[in-house]
Amino acid sequence: MSLPIVDYQRKAFDPDQYRMSIGEHLEELRWRLILALLGLGIVFAVCLIFGQSVMSAFCKPLISVLQQYEINPQLYFTQVSDPFMVYIKISLVSACALAAPWVVYQLWQFVAAGLYAHERRVVTKYVPLSISLLIGGMLFVYFLVLPWTLEFFISFSTGIPLHLRSQSSAMTQPATQPALQAPMLRGDPLPKDRTNGTLYFDQSQLRLKIIINGVPRVIAINSDLLIAPEIKLSTYIDLVVGMLITFALSFQLPLVVLALERIGILEIEALQNARRYVYFGMSILAAAITPGDVITATVALIFPLCALYELGIWLAKVGKKKEDHAA
Repeated sequence: MSLPIVDYQRKAFDPDQYRMSIGEHLEELRWRLILALLGLGIVFAVCLIFGQSVMSAFCKPLISVLQQYEINPQLYFTQVSDPFMVYIKISLVSACALAAPWVVYQLWQFVAAGLYAHERRVVTKYVPLSISLLIGGMLFVYFLVLPWTLEFFISFSTGIPLHLRSQSSAMTQPATQPALQAPMLRGDPLPKDRTNGTLYFDQSQLRLKIIINGVPRVIAINSDLLIAPEIKLSTYIDLVVGMLITFALSFQLPLVVLALERIGILEIEALQNARRYVYFGMSILAAAITPGDVITATVALIFPLCALYELGIWLAKVGKKKEDHAA
């Protein structure tokens, strides 16, 4: 006789108590997916409330670099729906990251029923490490890789001068009126001082502004160099999201190496002897999967992957020693 599929009255879940048929397994999977999606939907609704703050956090590395090189830190969009779609995308990505433990827990409740006790112990032992590596990969991108990459390319683009042929006949006559000078302010004037038509330069935001109907409006200005940046919002967010996902998944490499050794597919000695081939393969893979540029792939991803590969070998050695000592 099969036991009930879902018993919400029981205090603890014990997979050893359950022996289910295929139909019961499918029913259990359906309920676990419903619970997982329900939790994800609730978190997504909460993330929509704070979506603008999250969008600002995503753009903060770029804004910091643009301000460092005295460039107007303003992003652009070419399609009417771009800001809204970016808002939804960022909220969804944030919701998936925050609700991941709940989703994984529901899937684990389903999978655990089909595993032996020692297999469950192995999985639960390395889940904290997997989550730590996942978070570490995203933090590594946000605080190191992304700012470094943006600074490199912005500094490169701002270093290309624009050479124009000089006009000998230009400005042969003296100016009849003095040149216009905009006052330099740090921030916007107080509401009582905002006179329509007032022109000023906001040093804190590196923007030329004019007061219209009591509201500061930005006048688009750009560099006098050969290349002037006009960065599109959706393109930049796609780059950031792609890098976060790529590095977060790539940082799971130690667990992959450990799993290959524990299953018996590869021995520790074979993993050590294959270093040069693995490093070469990872360099090609990094260049293929990393969004953005080759430099990010070759410097920011390959070196961490090599270190993570060595971490996987070390974990395999530690696990092997524990097994030999227990035997």
